[in-house]
Amino acid sequence: MNYDSLRACKLFLLDMDGTLYLGDEVFDGAVDFINTLAATGRDYIYLTNNSSRAGEDYITRLKKLGFPCGRENVFTSGMATGMYLRTRHPGERVYAVGTPAFERELISYGVELTQNDDATVVCVGFDTTLTYEKLDRAVHFLRRGAAFIAANPDWVCPMPAGEVLPDCGSICALLTAASGAKPFYIGKPNRSMVDIISEMRGIPNELICCVGDRLYTDIAVAVNAGAESVLVMSGETTPEILAGSGTKPAYVLRDVDELARILAS
Repeated sequence: MNYDSLRACKLFLLDMDGTLYLGDEVFDGAVDFINTLAATGRDYIYLTNNSSRAGEDYITRLKKLGFPCGRENVFTSGMATGMYLRTRHPGERVYAVGTPAFERELISYGVELTQNDDATVVCVGFDTTLTYEKLDRAVHFLRRGAAFIAANPDWVCPMPAGEVLPDCGSICALLTAASGAKPFYIGKPNRSMVDIISEMRGIPNELICCVGDRLYTDIAVAVNAGAESVLVMSGETTPEILAGSGTKPAYVLRDVDELARILAS
């Protein structure tokens, strides 16, 4: 296979869960892959749809797992959601269904959160602190016409030993069933995350490569944004899922260790 277009990429947007690690289990060769990117003069950003943690939390977590990481190397769906709310819903009061870290992330972008009946926006993330009271309040606001914004469409978050956690998409499906309202998703596969990074770094989309284990987010965002794409078979996608999907990556590799070998050659 010809890997010239892959080797030409200057910036790699890297999914984390299922791509670099699962839970606290770092994949063999994953840290060396990051070092290979740096050694070959390529830039990288850890790009995640996981909105349960803030950007600063990811810096701490990645360093603890042994990955090199600075603030410039992390971009989350929570950060993109904060930017979106600041731009598209300025001055509006937001009811958040998310973790304390997600709430802090939104506040850092000037978003005003509320628990009161003045909420005009419901914003949902991957909420590992979810309660029935939060669902009840969110449905109340949505039935009154509040805008429905969600950080990421993922149905599940992969965990070790084949286990999963219900993710933001699953929470939103419940809210839609109860209210009739449908969310606007900010994270992957919405191309805005790639476009924002392209503008910040001054690198055109065609020289950006998205690497991940999910077709409907990691690969779809690359297709939507006109970027290069690598699907790694270390996480959620199985050969059967890939064969039946209409979304196809430019490259399919075993894992990021195989990608490192290609980029170093």
